[in-house]
Amino acid sequence: MTATADTARLMDAIYANQRHVYDLTRKYYLLGRDHLISRLAPPEGGTVLELGCGTGRNLIAAARKHPGAVYYGVDISERMLETAAENVRKAGLDGQIRLKQGDAADPSIVNGFGVEAFDRVFYSYTLSMMPIWRQALDTGFARLAAGGRVHIVDFGQQDRLPGAFKRLLFAWLGKFHVSPRADLPAVLENQAICSAMTLNMKDLYRGYAVYAELEAHSPATK
Repeated sequence: MTATADTARLMDAIYANQRHVYDLTRKYYLLGRDHLISRLAPPEGGTVLELGCGTGRNLIAAARKHPGAVYYGVDISERMLETAAENVRKAGLDGQIRLKQGDAADPSIVNGFGVEAFDRVFYSYTLSMMPIWRQALDTGFARLAAGGRVHIVDFGQQDRLPGAFKRLLFAWLGKFHVSPRADLPAVLENQAICSAMTLNMKDLYRGYAVYAELEAHSPATK
C-alpha cells in the first residue's frame, strides 16, 4: 500500500465518526480560520483552492463572504468529503464549490478541476496533519496565479503561553496525529526568498496560532 493510501485510510478511520461533530467541536480551538477567510478577498470571478478542505466548513464560509469567486477543495479522506459534499448541498452552493478526493502532496491532484492557476490558495490547520506537508505547500505554490496569494493558518509553538498548556495541548493533538510544525516559519521565509514573494506572517493569540500570507508578484510589478 502506498503512503498516500496509508494516510487516506488513517484519516478515514480517525474521522469516520468525528466528521459528524467536527465543526461543532473544532470551533473552540482552531482559532484564526475566520481571520484567514476574511483576508482572502479574491477578485471577482476568481478561483480559490483549499488543500485539506475537510468538512467544507471553510469553503462554505468563504463562498458566503466572497460570493464572486469559484471555490475548489481537495481532501485525502473520502469520509470527510462525503460530509463536505452534503454540507455544500445543504448550503445551496453546489454550483460554486467543487470537491475532489486526493493527496494535497500530489501536484497533479488539482488537474481535474480544469483551472490552470488559482488566485488564492489556502491551508487551514492542515499542514500540521499532513505527513509530507512541505510537498503539499509545493502543490499550492506551483498552481498559484501571478499576483495571487497563499494563506496559511495553523498551530503555533505556544511561545507566549504557559509551558504546562503547551505540553497538554501537544500531547492531546498527538492523539489525533497532529504535529504543529516548528519549522513552518523558516520554510515560508525560504519560499518567499526563492520565489521573490512578499511574506506577511504573525502570531495570533500569544503564539497559539501562526498566520501567513505569501503574495506572488505579477510580471509588471517584479
